[in-house]
Amino acid sequence: MSNSSLVSGFQMQNSSTGNQSIAEDPNSNENVKPVSIFSNDYKKHDDLRQMLDSNKDNLKLDAMKRIVGMIAKGKNASDLFPAVVKNVVSKNVEVKKLVYVYLMRYAEEQQDLALLSISTFQRALKDPNQLIRASALRVLSSIRVPIITTIMMLAIKEAVSDMSPYVRKTAANAITKLYNLDPDLKDELIEIIQKLLGDKTILVAGSTIAAFEEVCPDRIDLIHKNFRKLCNLLIDVDEWGQVIILNMLTRYARTQFVNPNAVLEDETKKSDENDESDDYDDEDMDSKFVKPMDPDHRLLLRVSKPLLQSRNSAVVMAVAQLYYYIAPTNEISLVAKALVRLLRSHREVQIIVLKNIVSMAQKNQNMFQPHQKSFYVHTSDSIHVKILKLEILTCLANQGNISTILREFQTYVLSQDKEFAASTINAIGRCASTIKEVADSCLAGLVNLMSKKDETIVGESVVVIKRLLQSNPSKNGAIIKRMAKMSEKVSVPMAKASILWLIGEYSDQVKKIAPDVLRKMAKTFCDEEIGVKLQILNLAVKLFLTNQKQVAILVQYILNLAKYDQNYDIRDRARFIRALIYNNEKCPQLSKHLKKIILAPKPAPVLESAYKDSDNFQLGTLSHAIGARISGYAELPEFPLEAPDPSVRNIEIPEPEKAAHTQKMRKKSEKFYSDDDGEEENSQSTEGADPTDSDESEESESESEAESESESETGSGSETESENENEKNDEKLKKSLVENSNESESSNSSELSDESESQSETETESEEEKAPKVEVKLTIKKNEKKTPQQVKEVSLLDLDFSEQSAQPVIQAQSTVPILSPSLADLASFSSLTSQNLGQKIYVSNKEFELLNKISGNGLQIQYKFTRQPNQLSNKAISIELKISNFTNGDLNSFCISNKKLQMGMSMSELSEFSVTKGASASQVVAIDFNDTFQPAVFELSAVYSNDPTLGGTSMNKKWSNLSITCPIGELIQPGYSISENEFMKLQAKLKGMNETNDIIENFTHSQFITKDFGTKMLENLNVCQIPSSQQDSIKYAGVSASSKTPILLSLFFSLDGKCFINVNCEKIVLANMLIKEAKRILTIV
Repeated sequence: MSNSSLVSGFQMQNSSTGNQSIAEDPNSNENVKPVSIFSNDYKKHDDLRQMLDSNKDNLKLDAMKRIVGMIAKGKNASDLFPAVVKNVVSKNVEVKKLVYVYLMRYAEEQQDLALLSISTFQRALKDPNQLIRASALRVLSSIRVPIITTIMMLAIKEAVSDMSPYVRKTAANAITKLYNLDPDLKDELIEIIQKLLGDKTILVAGSTIAAFEEVCPDRIDLIHKNFRKLCNLLIDVDEWGQVIILNMLTRYARTQFVNPNAVLEDETKKSDENDESDDYDDEDMDSKFVKPMDPDHRLLLRVSKPLLQSRNSAVVMAVAQLYYYIAPTNEISLVAKALVRLLRSHREVQIIVLKNIVSMAQKNQNMFQPHQKSFYVHTSDSIHVKILKLEILTCLANQGNISTILREFQTYVLSQDKEFAASTINAIGRCASTIKEVADSCLAGLVNLMSKKDETIVGESVVVIKRLLQSNPSKNGAIIKRMAKMSEKVSVPMAKASILWLIGEYSDQVKKIAPDVLRKMAKTFCDEEIGVKLQILNLAVKLFLTNQKQVAILVQYILNLAKYDQNYDIRDRARFIRALIYNNEKCPQLSKHLKKIILAPKPAPVLESAYKDSDNFQLGTLSHAIGARISGYAELPEFPLEAPDPSVRNIEIPEPEKAAHTQKMRKKSEKFYSDDDGEEENSQSTEGADPTDSDESEESESESEAESESESETGSGSETESENENEKNDEKLKKSLVENSNESESSNSSELSDESESQSETETESEEEKAPKVEVKLTIKKNEKKTPQQVKEVSLLDLDFSEQSAQPVIQAQSTVPILSPSLADLASFSSLTSQNLGQKIYVSNKEFELLNKISGNGLQIQYKFTRQPNQLSNKAISIELKISNFTNGDLNSFCISNKKLQMGMSMSELSEFSVTKGASASQVVAIDFNDTFQPAVFELSAVYSNDPTLGGTSMNKKWSNLSITCPIGELIQPGYSISENEFMKLQAKLKGMNETNDIIENFTHSQFITKDFGTKMLENLNVCQIPSSQQDSIKYAGVSASSKTPILLSLFFSLDGKCFINVNCEKIVLANMLIKEAKRILTIV
């Protein structure tokens, strides 16, 4: 340490203690000021520290915004860690969020200081705000200190049971961090992952699969039961999650399904062998070619196909590689159009996509043939994009399009980019070697390029010509002579070496020119490149064997030059040749066969692509992009020879009529009808029985209920008819359970938590007092013994709406629909959906035009929404089609075909009907829009007859691309109503991310009443007003038609003339559209 630095430190110490004698003496050697750079560091960010230490939240918030901005710009803000970490206990939510953002960045660097705040993070895990809970868990998992792994594990276990899907997603992300910190916790983490895999929320799925891929990618058994659920949720998962899930499902499919092309390939080989046999049966051959795919295999391909239209290039690429590896050969071409669309993206995306297209085009040439023009090179393309497009065009070249491609290549050769021009010449050579019909014309064109002044073009042309001449040198002697004369002019080392090799290899065709070329090369031997020197030595020894008298002295001169060359390869080659041709007496056998060794015929080289080995790595991976194996890369498994058991993916659904379950339901439920229905209680005394009675009273109640049902429906009291009716009701209830299990698989909301199922009897009874529950009873004959039914295995592939449309389902008027709500505490409210459909319903007569008579060639179709319950499904919306015939004939046998519906949507068929000339007919069609605003596109066809111009014949007519879009009001089931108490409970559960707000200025409660906006809300939004005890607020409630998701709309009028609109709904898109429509209605003048 220097004296000045010691004195500086002493001066600072004395200044701080108040010793002024040294500091004030200007002649003292100790009076040395500190270097300015240290002074600046000491005061760096001092203003931010003062703001963070302030008592005002606005100053702290401003300081944290500036600090986070510094981090975003890449500046170092780690010295502020002590000042920032103190504010982790701030009561301001915005400040706390930014503090957590800062801690996530620097917690790993400042571990000691971060450990001091662990107790604060643990308290934050109990915060009511889900964002604070998630941020606390994220910061806690960012502290990479082994001693807190136990705390992290407890926090993750608690977070996976959190009611907020955002917190559960954060817990899934934290699993990977904890596993990297302590791999010994793998078994416990697998249990947590298994629990998260059962989560049916789209927000959690992607992070869970990412944790699965990191911790236990080999545990395929965890995916079996969740495979179909992941397929159904795939379309709604975020884009990052879609990429993760698609990559995992690709690997899963390669291990659980057989190769769809394997049997076809084997049978093709057998058919080739049996072509000469006269007894070969074509029908047997065709039957062998048909290979049915596993339904789950087909499900995966079907649900991933719509993602080819994703705006995210990574998602499209993931679907493309999935189809490339597991789809049948005739379906792989579906991804070509989507990949070509990505070529309009950024340059970086273009390069990755083009590399994958190159690998695909090498094995599947035909899939990109229709998009050949998309790979033409543009002047604005980068050199990497140009070369990749050139490679693709070379792969696509065949006899049909080679003339077009060669004309395109002629333009590329004249490019100012020399590297691209050289690559084009190489591509022309490859086309000539693969397509023999154009070999001569390509060779002639390359010979013409040798006359160019550009050395790069001439050099590359010579190299390519040399390779082409080896395939047929006898016909191209003139070209070899022309190239031999150019040897002195060519300056590119590779081209000159190629000419020398040709002269030596085919010296018999240039006997007069070859010795002179060797003489000229000997003059410049010392100045040539290493590759050229080696070819000069090869030419010397070849001419020595064929024309020894003329070149003997020249060869000895060249060997003497090479003997003292600086490069050891040249010296070793010269020593080897000298011993080979001059020391014959030591090895006579070698000298005897010397010509056969040196002048042995060489096979023609195969012009291969530089990307020929690109498919060695899985498409879409980093290893494929860079062309080298990186750490962590896993090979894609091969298809199994025999398909594993597909039943492992079936989900067991227990039958609902088990005795224990029925008793539990009876204990926890109350009577079906409300206390207000006095007349019904008097007429049907058995319905009003107390649910707390003994088992005997329950049996008598079920008996009397069954008898009353049978008498009311059939008019007789026979036991046989009552028994048949009971069996029908049981079948209906089973079907409704299966239907609602499908709803729960495809819904985007969270499902009932496991904790709610394990609640105590006391908690259940307390909840009964707050909200009445519905009792589901099975009509069972008294003293009748039923055999216990086994658990039924149901495949989710059989749960489509289209297959259930023909089956009767339980209607809302007769029984209670069994719903699967997304929140555990909403079960009682969801079960009241049907019994609360007692409010007034507004039926609109507004008609929409589906097809006008001009574009429909005389057929006009109008439709309107009836808002009536549908007989086929309680999820579908009834739409009345009014079909008018203005043609010159009759239209018969109408039918709907070629439906283009989004995932989860379904549409019923039309019943048989006819429309004569000048008449009209009405038909009702049921469409399940799956709570989306996607249009239902279909095709309508009919038989056209009785037209005088047809001469008594008939013809089929089709009207394509008919589209029906459902407005927001029609997606809500009409007539739904609940009490204000139930409204407040639902609203309390649907907070945070499930809440949407907006404000209308200058809108009062009196304006709402005087202008009758309540009727307009019912007409347009189809929601029912709830009686409210607050004079300044108005409440509306509704339920979505398909998933039965509660929708709550509330209006609050403030004293300053503002109207606050609040919508609570798990379906965020529905909430946003509803609040926009409500604002539009309320702002109409």
